[in-house]
Amino acid sequence: MSNPLPSQPCPCGRAGTARKPLPFADCCGRYLDHFDSSPAPDAESLMRSRYSAFVAERADYLLATWHASHRPASIDFDPGAKWLGLEVRSHRQLDATHAEVEFVARQKSPGSPAVRLHERSRFVHEAGRWYYVDGDAL
Repeated sequence: MSNPLPSQPCPCGRAGTARKPLPFADCCGRYLDHFDSSPAPDAESLMRSRYSAFVAERADYLLATWHASHRPASIDFDPGAKWLGLEVRSHRQLDATHAEVEFVARQKSPGSPAVRLHERSRFVHEAGRWYYVDGDAL
């Protein structure tokens, strides 16, 4: 799968004024397409952009934003999987370099019932960037 078109609603579901979904280019697209120059400004934005990267099957971005202490060697995507939506339940800044984001993401794989991934994710800020560390399923 490729990135959504710049004018399409961002997969992460973030809304702007009047609760209108933000276009991909103005939301997660700027982080996925310009990782070197446009890091996500906070843990919630990074988590949302990582969801969009799963939707677009952007392993490069997912690996680049995964903290080296927990980063897998590679990422395999489930063929035909469809991401159905993201709900951010909370975002807590624990201190200047640590944050948590609780979210629910829904996914449907061919031939299987839809599943919900409910997680409290941990993030760390290092060298001017936020990184996903790990998470606990809830």
